[in-house]
Amino acid sequence: MTAGMAALSAASAMGLVAPALAQRRAKSGPTEVSVEELMKPGPLPDLVLGKADAPITVVEYASMTCGHCANFHNKVFPALKEKYVETGKVRFIVREFPLDNLAAAASMMARCAGDGKALPMIGVLFQKQEEWAFVRGDPRPELFKFAKQAGFTQESFEKCLTDQALLDKIVAIRATAAEKFGVNGTPTFFVNGKRLPDPPSLDQFDKAFASVLKS
Repeated sequence: MTAGMAALSAASAMGLVAPALAQRRAKSGPTEVSVEELMKPGPLPDLVLGKADAPITVVEYASMTCGHCANFHNKVFPALKEKYVETGKVRFIVREFPLDNLAAAASMMARCAGDGKALPMIGVLFQKQEEWAFVRGDPRPELFKFAKQAGFTQESFEKCLTDQALLDKIVAIRATAAEKFGVNGTPTFFVNGKRLPDPPSLDQFDKAFASVLKS
């Protein structure tokens, strides 16, 4: 086994499946969870856009190989960001919920990109998802193309994908989401602790935000 496949194999051993089997929409779970529990610090810093004092906090659990997640980030999120995040009304948090070993590896790569680069890399990987997530054979060369754009060398790329401690933390985020908040598919969204139906449109976000912003 090559070094770069260690994380993929380890993720598989932890119960994550192949990308082709990972297009799993979130099923109905708790309609509301404790905001205090939801916002407790996890093993990795949250990936956040928006002001800390925004009246609304959206938490998204996403898998990097999830087509529905890519659709949201490519088609819905830009308008949501412009309308709510950039105007100080919403703080948006992305958390890892990898449904397969390749998604775990892509999440690791985003984390390894460094301060301020993780969310932009996530955005690029969702935009170009078809180019790396569903290729035949070894996906690493395709992932490395995007890693190079973020300043990775072959050495730093391999080091990232063999970081067992990082993988363990990402898997722990997934486990907490499943066990405490009933997350069982992606994308799953919570708005100030209230779960949105799947998959939410911008109109559904508008409605979910309206009552908070009027108060």
